Amino acid sequence: MANMTSSASAAQVAAELASASFEEIEALVERYAEDPRLQVQKACERARRRLDKERTERDRVDAMYATMRELGGPGVVVGVDEVGRGSVAGPLTVCAVCLPDEPRIWGINDSKQLTPAKREILAVQIAECARAIGICHIPPARIDEIGMACALREAVAGAVADTGLEPDCVLMDGNPLGAVKHERDVVKGDATVACIAAASIVAKVTRDEMMVEYDAEYPDYHFAQSKGYASAEHIQAIKEYGLCPIHRVSFCGNFLETARLF
Repeated sequence: MANMTSSASAAQVAAELASASFEEIEALVERYAEDPRLQVQKACERARRRLDKERTERDRVDAMYATMRELGGPGVVVGVDEVGRGSVAGPLTVCAVCLPDEPRIWGINDSKQLTPAKREILAVQIAECARAIGICHIPPARIDEIGMACALREAVAGAVADTGLEPDCVLMDGNPLGAVKHERDVVKGDATVACIAAASIVAKVTRDEMMVEYDAEYPDYHFAQSKGYASAEHIQAIKEYGLCPIHRVSFCGNFLETARLF
């Protein structure tokens, strides 16, 4: 027998199902499952698909937290990631994040898999949930002075120190650096380990904001769009205007035979 307990219109029921949170969907679908109205049945089916998709997504995130604990052990675990290594302008930025096991930050992922808007939302959630966040920027002149390998080690050590913690394990995306004690390196860790993913998001959002600010200071170089990487427009600007103070001179030799500095 059809469930006719609701006096709401079909459109109202469909809107309720569409706007329901993950925690509410299952109960609502059960409530309206036998409603004979076609619009309601279609809304229930859409809600079921959304529920299945969200369950799959939450399983993925749960697995990232489980991997964080499996690799990091029971103590204080810090995840580390960098952004800007291959840029020709702007700093190298490294972030270190210590996440609690709860609450989960749903949607967390490798920053490259997320839209800018989603990264910004998640960065706020990470800041609210994290036990500690540390950030270190290595400016272009320092990168030119010591080279990228040394700059990476310096930035990782600086970011971990900036957390104010004494970690029992530092889970780092990529290959071994030997930058800090208790370092454990995880290839593609930004996609598989919760605290590394969090670090990748915060590092990306932080550095992108810096590059937008630099765009206002040096508008000829398209920093807001390129974020300092070698886009076609950025390369053309270097050829036309020379290098500005935030360019890495050692990275720009392919674009200018003689780099003209401001």
